Amino acid sequence: MSNNLVIKKDLSILIVEDEPIIALAVEANLKKIGYELCSIATTPDNAILSAQNNYPDIVLMDINLNNANKNGIDVAKIIWRNLNIPIIFLTSYSNNKILDEALEAEPYAFLVKPCKEIDLKAAINTAIHKHKYFFNNKKNLNKQLKEDIFIHIDKNMKFNKLSSEFYLNEKLFPLTKIETKLFEILTINPGKIVSFETIFTYIWREDICELSKLRSLIYRLKSRLGENPFENIYEIGYRIKLIESDD
Repeated sequence: MSNNLVIKKDLSILIVEDEPIIALAVEANLKKIGYELCSIATTPDNAILSAQNNYPDIVLMDINLNNANKNGIDVAKIIWRNLNIPIIFLTSYSNNKILDEALEAEPYAFLVKPCKEIDLKAAINTAIHKHKYFFNNKKNLNKQLKEDIFIHIDKNMKFNKLSSEFYLNEKLFPLTKIETKLFEILTINPGKIVSFETIFTYIWREDICELSKLRSLIYRLKSRLGENPFENIYEIGYRIKLIESDD
């Protein structure tokens, strides 16, 4: 891995870690890289308060905060939902159940403790890049909403770009968060082919595309709908099937 990653030195970073030795070690690595430390929070409430008051560029969040009421996943969900600050989880876990729960907070990366300087640098730069990329796309999407709120799919399906709601036979059809993200990325430019890698990164925010994981998602969704709203372009990607609106 190259050590010549671009560093935005005015980045402000919040560390949420209840073990002082680990927190200080992460702080030391951040300073070596050239990042600014917003603060170190050792409890869930202090973490939320610090995020609200300081609005850091990114949060390094320990999954296992020693608290009976909230763990790092709970805190990350609150910060992401209310402030849209990108989260990188710090973990010593390899437990799949815990990691699956952590994904609900929509983290940009996981780092195994103790974190190496090069891993911190790579994760932070990648997270900031992805965050800006997707939120710029979201802004561009919002500019188009006034022109056409609904994307009409086949004859009996439509997707509301404003509310990210899906309708089947004119009735609201409940989508999971991941299914919603699939429709969001495929309707940014309706009818255009979106590469497998772009779809996968948008949904799971992972760098390595697992086609089997993406295909399983689409297969399950097609089964639930009873119809196929997607077109698979061989070895390229997917696009949404469109019809002209009757409005």
